[in-house]
Amino acid sequence: MTQNIKPTHFRSEGDVNTTPARQAWNASMDDERTQALLKRDSEVFLHQAMSTPCLDTLEAAEGIYIQDATGKKYMDFHGNNVHQLGYGHPHVIKRVQEQIAKLPFSPRRFTNETAIECAEKLTQICGGELNRVLFAPGGTSAVGMALKLARHITGNYKVVSLWDSFHGASLDAISVGGEACFRQGMGPLMAGVERIPPSVSYRGAFPVADGSDVHYADYLEYVIEKEGGVGAFIAEAVRNTDVQVPSKAYWKRIREICDKHNVMLIIDDIPNGMGRSGEWFTYQAYDIEPDMLCIGKGLGGGLVPIAAMVTKDKYNTAEQISMGHYTHEKSPIGCAAALATMEAIEQDGLLDKAKADSQFMREKLLEMKAKYPVIGDVRGIGMLWGIELVTDYESKARAYDEAEAVLYQCLNNGVSFKVSQGNVIQLSPPLIITREQLTEALAIFEEAIAKVCKDFNYF
Repeated sequence: MTQNIKPTHFRSEGDVNTTPARQAWNASMDDERTQALLKRDSEVFLHQAMSTPCLDTLEAAEGIYIQDATGKKYMDFHGNNVHQLGYGHPHVIKRVQEQIAKLPFSPRRFTNETAIECAEKLTQICGGELNRVLFAPGGTSAVGMALKLARHITGNYKVVSLWDSFHGASLDAISVGGEACFRQGMGPLMAGVERIPPSVSYRGAFPVADGSDVHYADYLEYVIEKEGGVGAFIAEAVRNTDVQVPSKAYWKRIREICDKHNVMLIIDDIPNGMGRSGEWFTYQAYDIEPDMLCIGKGLGGGLVPIAAMVTKDKYNTAEQISMGHYTHEKSPIGCAAALATMEAIEQDGLLDKAKADSQFMREKLLEMKAKYPVIGDVRGIGMLWGIELVTDYESKARAYDEAEAVLYQCLNNGVSFKVSQGNVIQLSPPLIITREQLTEALAIFEEAIAKVCKDFNYF
């Protein structure tokens, strides 16, 4: 019997696909082929939250653009975080084509040079002590491997995570994730998970007078000491979906607490890794090193699904345990794409470019904040920015309808992005974007913000 679950947390991780605005958007498409494809999609795929109904149909993607069945192009500032290199990067395509022609698949009991080279390169860009790798077909699987390894190393099964966090959609991942909407109606999950408040600068649950966020780290030590038996703390260094950017002091304190209590620090950099922060991996911006790093999404260059868990040589003690045991554990094609991605980021100087573009975005978005009262907060790092829309500066009430109006106005004008928490516009363009394209996209965004302010009587 299907449970009647009330969607109490429907404005959280991503888009809401069942609002009147979304229905109006879909109904407005007068292209017969598009409507036919959307109907066929609805009839064959299992429906699920945040994916059904689909927004549009795609037939092409190149660079920063995705193109629908009518030929309309959108600048993709969403990309499910796989598009650090945009779409169809020639170096990634070339390396993958060469690999397909030579060795398309490697059974798990064998190794291959491409996988070895990819793992070696990955440990090089991680630096420090992170020099042991396991590949997986997706980021959720990398999280699962890290959780298993933490249990093996510490002998403790309890995990601490952050409220509002997302670490994947499998049962083990939603067990440690902080998004209640993913656990709703799922019944008993993995035992031993405790959650603490995240570091939130704009609307934090427990703010202090000086604006510091270090006290949020102290909740971790409180739980470790009170609960006992904690083996791991898992978190994104920077929360991706609504762009929460902690201070360096916060992460230094977290690392100190984990060391003191023999708790494994697992950094989930699946959405932000491969340069989005202006560093290879986001934790590097905080001058810390995790015990385990989970990466995915952009690792495959927007072409091939591949993920990895990277850890330290001293934790290479699980010879008798199948940590991953995935069919595509050392995928030649996936590793060729990942290796090419790392090479392209280096060759194109995209880390430095991301830092320069970040400053440009910061200046432009702060200018908009000063002009438009609907913008309550602007925050970001590298090429990941969140613009929080509010109905009132004092109460910080979330501007849900306004955010949705901005989304569809921008979609009409050719810019696609994500809305998180119902009111946070998340802008995460490909790192390859030109300054001209970035300027054009921000102009489209500002036009939509100005229109919303007028339509909703903010002036």
